[in-house]
Amino acid sequence: MDVSFLAPVFTASGPYATVCADVTHTTENADTELELRVRGIAEELTGQGAPEAVVEAVRGRLLEANQGREIARLRGRALVVAADGSVVLDQPLVDSPRQEVASWSPTPDLLPILRQLPGRVPHVVVVTDRVGADISVATLAGRPEIEDEVEGDSFQIHKFQGGGWAHHRYQHNAENKWVHNADNVAERIASLVRRLHPAFVLVAGDIRARQILTDRASGLWSDLVVSMDEGGRAAGADREPVDQRAAALVAEHEAREEADAVEKLASAGAHGLAVTGKAAVVEALRKGQVETLVLADQQDPDDTLLVGSSPLELGVDQHDMDALGTHGTVVPGEGALLAAAVASAAGVVVVPRAAMPGDIPVAAILRYTDDSTPTAQ
Repeated sequence: MDVSFLAPVFTASGPYATVCADVTHTTENADTELELRVRGIAEELTGQGAPEAVVEAVRGRLLEANQGREIARLRGRALVVAADGSVVLDQPLVDSPRQEVASWSPTPDLLPILRQLPGRVPHVVVVTDRVGADISVATLAGRPEIEDEVEGDSFQIHKFQGGGWAHHRYQHNAENKWVHNADNVAERIASLVRRLHPAFVLVAGDIRARQILTDRASGLWSDLVVSMDEGGRAAGADREPVDQRAAALVAEHEAREEADAVEKLASAGAHGLAVTGKAAVVEALRKGQVETLVLADQQDPDDTLLVGSSPLELGVDQHDMDALGTHGTVVPGEGALLAAAVASAAGVVVVPRAAMPGDIPVAAILRYTDDSTPTAQ
C-alpha cells in the first residue's frame, strides 16, 4: 500500500484525535442513531482531554452523513484531527468498523485505520455505449479522483432496420461510427493507463460497445481489462453493481498484495533482501533501505521506540540515539515505524499476525543491502 496519503498526519502537530466510527445511515431513524453515536465519541474524546476545537471538528465531519449526498452512503469513516482542530486524515472504511476507535494521544493510532481501509489500488472504471464512455480513475473503490467523459458522433449511430438499396450503406455507416467512437475512448484510456499505471480496467455497459472497445484496446492495457454485463450510461442507470464489482476487484488485489508480501519475505530473505524483527527493521528504515514495511495486524500495545527530531532518527534504545548524536523521545512503536515508512517513501502492508514468519510483529523487504545488513531469520 502506498501510504503517502499519511504525510499530512505526520507533518501536523499533536496530540491527535484518532477516530474509527460507524456512520451507517440506512435505517428509518438513521439521523438520530448517528447523533447518539457521535455524541458518545465526543464524550469519549472530551473525557481523555481533547480540546473543544478538536471534538467539534470530529463531530462536524461525522454528522455530515445526516446531510445526505454521497457521504451518507459510507458505513465507516476514519478521522485524524491535529491539536489545532485541523482534519489531517479523512478516509472511508470498507464497512462499519470492526474495531471502533476514539482516542486522544501524543501520536496518531493509525494501525486500526490501516487494517480497515479499503485497498488503495489504482484502477480505471469505464461505462461505455456506442457513442462514448464515462471514465473514472480511483485509488479507493467508489471514490473517483478523476472523472472524464468521452462523447463521439451520434448521428445515424443506430443500424438501419429496414430493407432496400440504402440498407447496407446505413448498416456499414453505423458500424464505422461505433468503431470510431470506441477508438476515441480507447485512446483516452491508454493515456490514463500510461500516466497512472492502474491495476485493472473495469469495462461495463452496452455489450456491443464493450466488444468493440476491448477489441480496440492497445497492448498497453488489454491485459488489464475486466468486463462485466451490468451498468449503463442512460439517465437513471444503476451504478451500484459497477461500484460493487470494482470494490471486489480492489479487495482481490489487496489480498494478493498481502499474500505476495509474505511470500516475498521468504524469497527475498534467501537473497539477503529482507529483514525481520524490530531492531533490524529500524536500522533499515534509518538507512532508507526499506521498500515495503510489513506489519502484523496485532502489535504489542506496550512496544515503544525512540524518535529524534525527524522520523528517520529512530532507535530501539538510547544507545542507538547516542550513535545518531541526538536524544530520543519515547513513542509507540507502530506509530514510529509508520512515520519512518512515510518519510522514506516505503510501502506498507498489514497482514494477519499468524501469517508472519515466526509470529514476528514486523519485517521489511529491502531496496538494497550493504555489508551491515543482517539476514532474515
